[in-house]
Amino acid sequence: MGKKIAFIFLFVAVAWVARSQNYTIKGSVTDSITGEPLPYVAVLLKGTTIGGTTDLDGNFEISTSSRVRTLQISYLGYSTKELEFVPGKATGLKIELAPTSINLTEVLVKPTKEKYSKKDNPAVIFIKNAIERRESNDPRNHDYFRYDQYEKMVFAMNDYQPKPKKEGKTGKFDFLVDFIDTLEVGKTILPVSEREKLQTVYYRKDPKTEKQVVKATKAAGVDEVFSRDGIQQFLNEVFREVDIFQNDIPLFLNRFVSPMSTMGPNFYRYYLLDTLEVDGQKCVDLGFAPFTPETFGFTGHLYITLDSTFFVQRVKLNVPKKINLNFVGGMTIEQTFNRAPDGTRIITKDDIIVDFKLTEKSKGMYARRLNIYSNQAFEAPEDSTIFEESAPVIIPVEAYRRSEDFWAENRPEEAGARKQNSVEKLMEKLRSIPIFYVTEKIVTVLTSGYIPTNKVEEKSKFEFGPMNTYISGNAIEGARFRVGGTTTTAFSKRLFLDGYVAYGTKDREWKYDGLVEYSFIDKKDYRKEFPVHSLRLEYSYDINQLGQQYMYTNKDNMFLALKRQKDTRATYLRKAELTYYREHYNGWAYGAVLRNFKEYSTGYAAFDRIGADGQITPTDSYRMSEIEFKLRFAPNEKFYQTRNYRYPITLDAPVFTLNHTMAFQNVLGSTYDYQKTEFGIQKRFWFSAFGYVDILAKAGKVWTKAPYPLLILPNANLSYLVQPESYTNMNAMEFINDEYASWDITYFMNGALLNRIPLIKKLKWREVFSFRGMFGHLTDKNNPFIEGQNNDGLYRFPEGSYVMDPSTPYMEVGVGIENIFKFLRLDYVWRLTYKDHPGIQTRGVRFMMKLSF
Repeated sequence: MGKKIAFIFLFVAVAWVARSQNYTIKGSVTDSITGEPLPYVAVLLKGTTIGGTTDLDGNFEISTSSRVRTLQISYLGYSTKELEFVPGKATGLKIELAPTSINLTEVLVKPTKEKYSKKDNPAVIFIKNAIERRESNDPRNHDYFRYDQYEKMVFAMNDYQPKPKKEGKTGKFDFLVDFIDTLEVGKTILPVSEREKLQTVYYRKDPKTEKQVVKATKAAGVDEVFSRDGIQQFLNEVFREVDIFQNDIPLFLNRFVSPMSTMGPNFYRYYLLDTLEVDGQKCVDLGFAPFTPETFGFTGHLYITLDSTFFVQRVKLNVPKKINLNFVGGMTIEQTFNRAPDGTRIITKDDIIVDFKLTEKSKGMYARRLNIYSNQAFEAPEDSTIFEESAPVIIPVEAYRRSEDFWAENRPEEAGARKQNSVEKLMEKLRSIPIFYVTEKIVTVLTSGYIPTNKVEEKSKFEFGPMNTYISGNAIEGARFRVGGTTTTAFSKRLFLDGYVAYGTKDREWKYDGLVEYSFIDKKDYRKEFPVHSLRLEYSYDINQLGQQYMYTNKDNMFLALKRQKDTRATYLRKAELTYYREHYNGWAYGAVLRNFKEYSTGYAAFDRIGADGQITPTDSYRMSEIEFKLRFAPNEKFYQTRNYRYPITLDAPVFTLNHTMAFQNVLGSTYDYQKTEFGIQKRFWFSAFGYVDILAKAGKVWTKAPYPLLILPNANLSYLVQPESYTNMNAMEFINDEYASWDITYFMNGALLNRIPLIKKLKWREVFSFRGMFGHLTDKNNPFIEGQNNDGLYRFPEGSYVMDPSTPYMEVGVGIENIFKFLRLDYVWRLTYKDHPGIQTRGVRFMMKLSF
């Protein structure tokens, strides 16, 4: 027994001694010029194979008992560095690697910390020459251009490691180990979403047209809970194909300044670093970094041929570590180009890798979007009718049904072999586990707002919703309860039924809405999905909140129930509508609405009719039958599609709208003659590194004599939320006009000012400035306050409603900060004019919750 105890003590002592000889080496590796972390740098103990590589943040950690006391750090394009260290005191190493210096035109340029100057700088002269020639080798200078494109998009859990289990124990998700993938750099990931697409792109210069013909496409993963086309549209904008030969590069729904931009020399520092061969061509390695690392620019390298053409052979872009960009822990973009015999630039690969992180310490998500281009040609296609197709993206039905053999035959070798354990199989296994299956269904309901009536979502013919309207409230109805639903494409791809019933506890009135819509084209997911070409019949009875409109949500959204004042300006409206509407891929849309309605007065919006003799007669209701014509032009519009709404992703292209409504007295029961016209234009203007401005302008006029419910009631926002196209500090029905011109200007500076303030810039806040207003006028024919004229048929204005001075617009301004905690926006808004009206709010704080990059 004593021998056993002695043996145990000896074993422990040996283990303790062995452990005491181990030590840890930790540190980070950065670029000596830009200060950016360098990923995948080889860090080894000199003369051994002990070591590893840095992660995306440039950090490394080595645990060893070796007696070697010298680290060797090496990275392609940088001078190898050796560093002596002391064991136990090497846990905070900060290593800077210097790009290789070169001798170019007898000027030796080395990466030093001397003051940077643009004047007579050979690197600046070099990039200016390259910028001047960027248009000369554009492939779209040819009359025709076509190529094949393979796109693969992968999202994965970063550095995934399964939790260790006690011996003999098993877990429900043990199978995840079989789906772990190892990248070339030794990093482990767990893919949770994968998308692939094969297509041919056709371009014609005159008339300018571009078409994408999709040969095969498929997607699988946890993002299936979102709209298929909607999420694809969103990802296409977030991960736009990078064109460095433009001034601005759209990425992450922002605009980055390209290193090849005409303003590049005023935005970037450029450095001549090295000469090397790239695909057999002698090139200059031109490094660059923005003057202000928090702005929307890149660090990286341009490999440009050392000849008179200044041809860009290869590109490597990174985002600065300090950039004011949310959720992006690191990003690398690599592009390669070939030169055609006539000198045309042909891109062969566009590869973007992003490390997404919610917080600095989280492992986050790994994302990669790989584009591989091949079979470029400049002659006209054999079938030129491809350019006559209306849709910019043509997806035949068979593209969704390609076999694995087809993919294996057509997938480029560079994309890698298809893994046996694919994301499709991962999702099958996950859905076989009850807790995941239930969780996925709950998330689907929360994101879509609808509850399916079949366990298999694709077979659900009817769904209840939207969920955010089941309970709400307002001053007229008190607590409002509503239940409704809609049929789906499982019921019919062309015929849709939709409706709801609602009840208010205060007014004790039942409200309802019923809709039948027939689409002339098959729908994939939703009846409102683009393009719409349908005939719709709708009948409803509900309250009508005068002077309150909601652009991107329901009027009875439970989150709008909290108001800054009572929303009593309301009537009851019984309405029947027959609508024809059609949208085209070229951006044009048009339609007509035949509408019959009867509007009932309330104690808060009385219809006190003025007679020919000036006498006031209380009126219960009036009736109208009218026809409305709609015209809209929104070329290249990008939006995220849900079941009921389209949320704009970008507003780069202008959106024009024109509506005209008409009715004739005594025709189909109309009480009044009525003519009304409205016109609007909306556009986003980018200022490159200095953010963007959203501008919305509208104008309208009621041409005929009409009571106040048919006149122009400015859109008042009575909630505490920031609402688009509404006035924050205006009361509902405070102003009544029959002609107006309005503007709404919001400037998002993306931190252009706050990024320059010490300490504050670490918060990554961003400035928002808003200025909105309206010129309004009420012509004499519709002004019941003018005595001595024939006011027959007009209604007396409710108390608290005013006529605007045509020379004095209503105006309000706001100053805000967005990106607080990465999701919150706070605005302080104050009113500039008509401040003497009783019962108004002249200033206040408004908020919005929005996640953005």
